[in-house]
Amino acid sequence: MEYNEKQLAILNSAEKLFSVMGFDGSSVRDIAQDAGVNVAMISYYFGSKEKLMEAVFEHKTYKMRLKVENLVADKTKTCTEKVYILLSDYIDKFLDQPQFHKIMLREQLSSKPGGVCDMVLELKKRNLQSIKKLIQDGQKNGEFKKNIDVPLMMATMVGTVSQVVIGGRFFKEVNGLTHLSDEEFTNYVRKKLNVYLKNLFKSIIVNEQV
Repeated sequence: MEYNEKQLAILNSAEKLFSVMGFDGSSVRDIAQDAGVNVAMISYYFGSKEKLMEAVFEHKTYKMRLKVENLVADKTKTCTEKVYILLSDYIDKFLDQPQFHKIMLREQLSSKPGGVCDMVLELKKRNLQSIKKLIQDGQKNGEFKKNIDVPLMMATMVGTVSQVVIGGRFFKEVNGLTHLSDEEFTNYVRKKLNVYLKNLFKSIIVNEQV
């Protein structure tokens, strides 16, 4: 769906407040005030706070979903190159959209089914199927090892990136980087995670005997 300027302002404000205050802690009035719109406009465009949360999620994940599927289908790259691109892309998305990923993490901790919680689950399942197809293609052509645990591999990627970002202060201190600005630290983490995860995934999945 294409959004107009007012709708995008509402989505951006909702994302910001949901990530900081949580879904229950953010009121429609707060979101309207932050977006500079009338409360009735949120109701008109999105219907309810629940539907607004779902719209934020759909808006942020559509391109991600499409990119994964198109990359897996790309015949011009090796399977190893595709895995490395996916790693870099995930790191970039987490670092460049920290507010949205806070919402993702918060929703996955929720015990109530339905809404965004189910949307997160479906996105993860769909992405997992695409990644499994990529790994199977690499196994067929001899690039990748056999018996790769794809769900655990993906959990390793997601867990590593999220822990480094969430524990930013800790990593700054233990690595002697407290003098860096937030932007400098983000760039440092981006490079560090790319090198670390590519080396790790190389040891986990790449068949170096070929």
